[in-house]
Amino acid sequence: MLLRVTHETTYHYDHPVRNAVQSLRLRPSEFAGQKLLQWDVTIKDGIRGAAFRDGAGDHIEAWSVRGPVDSINVLVTGEVETTDLTGVLRGHREQVSPIYYLNTTDLTQPDEALTTLAQSVSAKDPLDLAHALSGAVSDAIAYVTGVTAPDTTAAQALSLGKGVCQDHAHALIALANVRDIPARYVSGYLHSTETGAQHDAAHAWAELHLPSLGWVAFDPANRSCADDRYIRLASGLDARDAAPVRGVFVGEAKETMTVHVAIGGTQQ
Repeated sequence: MLLRVTHETTYHYDHPVRNAVQSLRLRPSEFAGQKLLQWDVTIKDGIRGAAFRDGAGDHIEAWSVRGPVDSINVLVTGEVETTDLTGVLRGHREQVSPIYYLNTTDLTQPDEALTTLAQSVSAKDPLDLAHALSGAVSDAIAYVTGVTAPDTTAAQALSLGKGVCQDHAHALIALANVRDIPARYVSGYLHSTETGAQHDAAHAWAELHLPSLGWVAFDPANRSCADDRYIRLASGLDARDAAPVRGVFVGEAKETMTVHVAIGGTQQ
C-alpha cells in the first residue's frame, strides 16, 4: 500500500520561551515491510542538529529553536510503501537484546488484576499465547476516548475497563511480561481501523518477541496484527520511552499542544 502522511504538531506557550531543544523520532523504521519514498521533517525557525540510529534501530534527529518564541511548529510529510508481513518485523536492524524488554516501568507494571488476567490465558504455543493475550486486552479494555490521560497506567486502564491505544499497548506489555514474553511499545500511524474507518491520528501498539518469529506487532485496539495499513516509527519500554517528540526549553511557561494528522492510502 502507498501511504501518504501529513502530521503537524504545534506547541503553544503562554509566555515566550528560548533555547528549545527537541529530540525527534519521526522518521519511519527501515525493514522489509516499509520503504520510504519521500519523507521530510521541518521545524519552523528551527536549526537541524545531529541525527543517528540508536541501538533499537530508531532514527533520532535533534533540532533547536533559539527564540524567544510563543509557539513551535513541527511538520512531517511523506510517502511510505508498505507490505503486509502479518505483523512480523522482518529485516529490522537493531542491537538491543530482546531480554531488555522484560523490564517494566510505572506505566506497564503489572498489579494483581493484570497478573491474574495474564495467568488466566491458556495457549498451545507462544504465537497462540501472544494472540490470546492481545485478545484478552481487547476484551477487558473498551476503546473509549477522553477517559484516560498520558500518565494513566496499565493497571488503572484495566480497572477502568476503558482507554485508548496507548492504554491497550501498555496493558498488553504488562500481560506479556507476566508470561515472560519480552514486549515493547511502538509509536506510528494507522491508515484505517478494523472497520475501515479513516484513522486521522497518531497510533500505538505493542510488539512481542516470539522464539520462532522474532518481533511481532499486535494491536489490541483494533484486534489485529500490524499490516500494510500501519507505519512504524519508533519503539520503547512505554509511551514515554517511544515518544515521537521529546523536548526541553528555557523559560517559565505553560505548554499546550495541537495536533493534526492526515493519512491517505492507495492499494497497489
